[in-house]
Formats: sequence, structure tokens, C-alpha cells
Amino acid sequence: MSDFSIRTISADEHAAYIAAQPAASFLQTPGWAAVKSEWKAESLGWFDPANPAELVGVGLVLYRQMPKVKRYLAYLPEGPVIDWDAIDLGSYLRPLAAHLQERGAFGIRMGPPIATRRWTAKTIKDAIAGGQQPKLGDVRPDVIEPSGATVTEQLRKLGWKAPRVAEGFAAGQPQYVFQVPLAGRSQDDLLKGMNQLWRRNIKKADKAGVEVTQGGPEDIKAFHGLYVETAQRDHFTPRPLPYFEKMYAAMANQPSGCCDFRIYNAHHEGDLVASTIWVRVGGHSWYSYGASSTAKRDVRGSNAVQWRMMTDALAAGASVYDLRGITDTLDPNDPHVGLIQFKTGTGGEAVEYVGEWDLPLNKALYTAFDLYMRRR
Repeated sequence: MSDFSIRTISADEHAAYIAAQPAASFLQTPGWAAVKSEWKAESLGWFDPANPAELVGVGLVLYRQMPKVKRYLAYLPEGPVIDWDAIDLGSYLRPLAAHLQERGAFGIRMGPPIATRRWTAKTIKDAIAGGQQPKLGDVRPDVIEPSGATVTEQLRKLGWKAPRVAEGFAAGQPQYVFQVPLAGRSQDDLLKGMNQLWRRNIKKADKAGVEVTQGGPEDIKAFHGLYVETAQRDHFTPRPLPYFEKMYAAMANQPSGCCDFRIYNAHHEGDLVASTIWVRVGGHSWYSYGASSTAKRDVRGSNAVQWRMMTDALAAGASVYDLRGITDTLDPNDPHVGLIQFKTGTGGEAVEYVGEWDLPLNKALYTAFDLYMRRR
């Protein structure tokens, strides 16, 4: 199989290709380049040499400059959007490496959207209760995805390397996520799949009169106020308001309608008690950001807004509702275990991806940048 050719494409070409796919990460849409405006960005397209007009893959590349040197780390978050089942992934990745090296990249990082293992909610719940396996990766999975091993083997043969956990320049996207499968299910199926606490809280919110509505750009400021309150309560550093204003403007107005981007608000007696950001690209939907008030926690606005996003994803034809990252800890004494317990209540599954892989193009500069990022 001969290698594909690769060149820069327009945002319109990029978005149209994404819109025609069954699913792709929202981090690979052209709008994400505008969200990450502090990085230089490029939309790339792969073309079949036998038919030069045929676009067969796309990728959003973000370039992070090395301090004091005009050389870059080229990053493709949760991408590129190519045929990962190809017999020879090198036909895509060799021209990618050559192109990015010409652009001044000293290394490439990418995140293939390929799952390796899956664990059901019951398996996770039993493992936490047993207390004998402190890490999710130590638990026997319910499903092993053969494509994960195939892609991993090909990447290693092509010279790519998997970053070591918690080492090197900070990993961009989580390797473990929690998802609720939607394909072939009804609302009743989803509700029955949840644990008793989730079902009770959804009913409690409804009985208390919590109203969930879809918002617009005018709601960004209110969302951010609640998000800052959540950050103070949960001890994390919040992103500034302009980041979310930029995100809404960039993601909600992309060419070809390749991305469905929404804000949801849960109100109780006029008070905003929860607010979230929801994204969908093809059959994949995500809970991207969430915030809730410290007051009125008892009306369960967070459960109500999650249920609304999940059912809207189902109505939109999505096959997956993705609650994004989880840590791999199952230690009952670890404070992070509460997050996986909350998400497990939805009745979904934990999914491990192959993770983010690196290809050093200039080993000396790659090592120097790695050390710089560790010191930061």
C-alpha cells in the first residue's frame, strides 16, 4: 500500500469531512483551533494518490513553540481522524511526520481514539468494595478490544512511544474515561440501568420543581460564576471567563454544522443550581464542563441536568454519552474515587484508550523540551 499524500486544507474542507463521519472528537474540529488560540494551528488532509481529489482523513494540529527556539511540539488531541483499522497505519503516519518536520516540529504527540479495555459499572463497584485492587488497570476487564493491541503494535513498529504515566510534558487528554452506551436503548432502558441513588435523585429533582433548559451565549457569564464557585469548593483552578466565551463562539458556529455545542441550565425557584456544557460530533456526545451551586444541593440539580443531556443525546441519535475523564484509582480511601463512584451510578462503563503517543523527530530538542515541561 503506497503512502497517502498530505497537505494543508481549509476549515470548510476540514469541517465537511468531520460532518460526514460517524463520530470524531470535538478536539479535532477546526473550531478547536480558535479555542486554543495561544497555539499555532493547521488543518491537514490526507489524499489518495490514485485519486488526488479524494480526502481520506483529516487532522487538527496544534503547534506549541519551544522556549527561545522557533521549533515546535506538534499535537493532535484525540486524533487524527483517519482509518485506524488500516492494515498499514504508516501510510498515514509517515507523511504526517515528514510534513510536520518540514513545519519545524521537533516531536509529535497524538491521541488515537482507540479503546483497549472496558469495565462495567458492576465490575468497578465490586472492585472498590473488595479493596484489593487499588488501580482500575489491575482489574480483569469485561471486554478487551482487539483493535487496541493492533494499533499499539503498529505504533511501536513505526517508532512511536507511549508516554509514561505522570511523566514528561503533561498529558493532554485522559486515558481513562466513563461512557454510557446509548445505541439501541430507550429512555426507560437508561433509567433502569442507573443505580438506585441516581434514579432517586432524578425523581427528587423533578418533584422539587427543578427545570432544565438549553441556554445560549448570554448564559456564559452565569455558567462561569457557578463554575468558579464549584472550583473553590472542590479545590481546582478555574479557567477564566474569556476562555468559555471564546469556546462558545468557536464551537457553536463551525462550518457544515460539524459540531453541536450547547449550554444547559438547571433552575430551582429562579435560582441557578447547575450549569453544564454539552458537545456532540456525529454519534459521540460529551459532558464537557459542569458547575453546581453550594446552596440547594438537596434539590439535585446536577442529576437533573445530566439526565437531560443524556436524553437529548439519545434523541439526537448519539450512540455514546461520554462523561470524560476518570482517574484509575479504586482505593476507597483516595479522595478521587468519589468521581468514579458518581459516574458509575449512571450504569455505564469505564473505557481505557491507547493513550497519547509521541514521535521524537529531533531527539535532543525533544529531550530538552521534556525536561522543561517537567520543571514547570
